[in-house]
Amino acid sequence: MKSAPGKPVPVRVGRETKGRGGKGVTVITGLRLSVAELEAIAGELKRRCGCGGTVKDGVIEIQGEHRDTIVAALRARGFDAKRAGG
Repeated sequence: MKSAPGKPVPVRVGRETKGRGGKGVTVITGLRLSVAELEAIAGELKRRCGCGGTVKDGVIEIQGEHRDTIVAALRARGFDAKRAGG
């Protein structure tokens, strides 16, 4: 995904069940950060939501449906977070 110069790419917070036996995870994409920074944010979000999660290929996955909580937390940190999907 390319953006216009100077315009930040929005962070997308969506939900997926594909390949997980029907169990949903909240997926955060678009964070242009180092692996260490992604791990730190993932840890904070897991504590805030009270659940598990991981970082895979630059994408944060949080177990369960926590889109609203995560969008609010990311916006509080200064990210342009948007809810993706239905």
